[in-house]
Amino acid sequence: MTTGELIALHRATPARQRGPAEALAATRVLIADGQALVRAGFRVLLEAEPCMSVVAEAATGEAALELARRTRPEVVLMDASLPGLDCVEVTRQLLVDSDVAVMLLTAAESDERVFAALRAGATGLLVKDAEPAELLRAIQVVARGDASLSPALARRLIAELVSRPQPGMPSEGLLDDLTAREREVVVLVALGLSNDEIAERLVVTRATAKTHVSRAMIKLHARDRAQLVVFAYETGLVRSRTDDARDRRPPLAAA
Repeated sequence: MTTGELIALHRATPARQRGPAEALAATRVLIADGQALVRAGFRVLLEAEPCMSVVAEAATGEAALELARRTRPEVVLMDASLPGLDCVEVTRQLLVDSDVAVMLLTAAESDERVFAALRAGATGLLVKDAEPAELLRAIQVVARGDASLSPALARRLIAELVSRPQPGMPSEGLLDDLTAREREVVVLVALGLSNDEIAERLVVTRATAKTHVSRAMIKLHARDRAQLVVFAYETGLVRSRTDDARDRRPPLAAA
């Protein structure tokens, strides 16, 4: 293995010692970033939390896949510009045979790779200048099976996904297969609500909310929550602010 493909496995001396109960409950995280100092910084940040455990570090996409198969993390925290195999293909391969959550970090809001990675199944996205507390919260959210998008990116991502639908998106005719409650849930997903927030809004348990989301995805043949978002906008279940503004615009005077 070359120096450029450095892999660092979980060290025996983490930033703080945990008790047995903490270790059992900790979310297992794999850090994938091409810069050793950045990985070290993330490790210190995560392992200062009793609910986090860094199981491995990877410097390339290939190393991330290899270590994920060996260590079975719950969350892969990955730089969108990870060297080697790109983040899109890494995300796709990670989700082939596991239910790991992929949390992407991007230095630029305009990075085109993040859109493809979300289509491939990534469920978290943050810009690298986010506050540490925001990153920790986002990792916990995606580890629960929910999606977490940076507020600064969410609206732009939705608009981008709607404007560039990929082949194989759910058919509009499948809308009739949804119950009234499932339609309501799809709308709430499109508005960015997590399962916990949907449960609170509908006054149901989190398990019930998760069941409604799962049934809607099955009926619509949607691979992930991102496809539910696109479906909601494409079918008119949710309208973008751009569309609303266009409808309110006065008609042009006749020449």
